[in-house]
Amino acid sequence: KLSAQDLSKLGIIDGIIPEPLGGAHNDPPAAAASLKDAVLATLSELGDIPHGRLLEQRYQKFRALGQFTQQ
Repeated sequence: KLSAQDLSKLGIIDGIIPEPLGGAHNDPPAAAASLKDAVLATLSELGDIPHGRLLEQRYQKFRALGQFTQQ
């Protein structure tokens, strides 16, 4: 079983948006506000990256998924 923290460490997800106390289903407006804040912050960060560089970064990220090394 993989947790959100595991997926973050593996580089599969970019971040974790915290849920309200008791879970998103207990406070949908607070969950929506957290999601909105996270999306707006990420869009602001991504807006500063040149389009070509952003595409290359995303391409490299997805190319790296599933790669492993033996130890």
